[in-house]
Amino acid sequence: MIDFSRRETMSAAVTPLMGAHVGGLASPTIAKEQVDVMRHSHISSNGIVLHVVEVGDGPPVLFCHGFPDTWRGWRRQMEAVSKAGYRAIAIDMRGYGESSAPEDPLSYTPFHTVGDLVGLLDALDLQSVTVVGHDFGANVAWNAAMMRPDRFRAVFGISVPYLPRGEKSYLQILADAGRTDFYMFGRIRPEADREWEDARVIIPSRLYWSSGAPSKKDRWSPFGRDQPMKEAPVPLPDWADPKDVADTVAEFVRTGFHGGLNYYRSIQFGFDLLAPFKGQVIRQPSFFLVGEVDGLNEIVSRTTEELQRSLPGVVGHVRMPGVGHGPQREAVVETNDTLVKFLKQVS
Repeated sequence: MIDFSRRETMSAAVTPLMGAHVGGLASPTIAKEQVDVMRHSHISSNGIVLHVVEVGDGPPVLFCHGFPDTWRGWRRQMEAVSKAGYRAIAIDMRGYGESSAPEDPLSYTPFHTVGDLVGLLDALDLQSVTVVGHDFGANVAWNAAMMRPDRFRAVFGISVPYLPRGEKSYLQILADAGRTDFYMFGRIRPEADREWEDARVIIPSRLYWSSGAPSKKDRWSPFGRDQPMKEAPVPLPDWADPKDVADTVAEFVRTGFHGGLNYYRSIQFGFDLLAPFKGQVIRQPSFFLVGEVDGLNEIVSRTTEELQRSLPGVVGHVRMPGVGHGPQREAVVETNDTLVKFLKQVS
């Protein structure tokens, strides 16, 4: 049995910008600066500081990125929805980029991450938003819609489907089955900080190995191999934006991966805290988009009928042929078109 209650904190703590770990705040405060077309700000709320990036005006759409990424992973979706008449808002999630990165893994539960989003809405004076998430950001988006339907009126998830809380966490189920080769167990370990320290190799190689580009036998799998530490055979996939990748690498060189890895370390604790929400469905309008060759489909693939059981408000489900774990990068046009159509449908 694997002990998920371990609370090791790593020595490589992240140093956030702008004194980012702020506690005891009576109310959110906003400090703004203009950078190109994107509007950047730093918002103090829920005891931390969030780096917020916006473009456009209209009904608000909030983007939540996954591991390992920053707000920049959504740049091309933000541009598309802003051109369609929406206000695109993306953040560096807790633990990433210019946002605060608490050292304690237990500061990354659904109550913390959803609390960050609620605090953000309050700071921006928004009653409700449509929330979009990818990877761990999809988990946060689903949980936000599930826990606060009054604030998150619709949800669009990419790559990771909504999984209502059951009797056991999927980590415990896999551990009980002896599948300790599951990739998340490796990322929970304290040693993972050191293993993930070379951002110049890891960021571009992860884009390649988790995409639809490699052959099936070489493509990233959640069991037995974790290729991000292995250099890719090409500098970048042809769909990757070199400047976006360079900026993302620079951020992780500066911050390290400790904050991002803490999401894995908090999974079991967060699962335990969600006991009051066991079996809870999401009734708001929802959509699930996934790459057909995403490695995660080995464990969390869902049919439309299966999605409808936990998402009775689901209005669409798309599986993109030849696309891996990052549809928003690998298939930009198709992802943008699908997202904008959903937004128009639920607006």
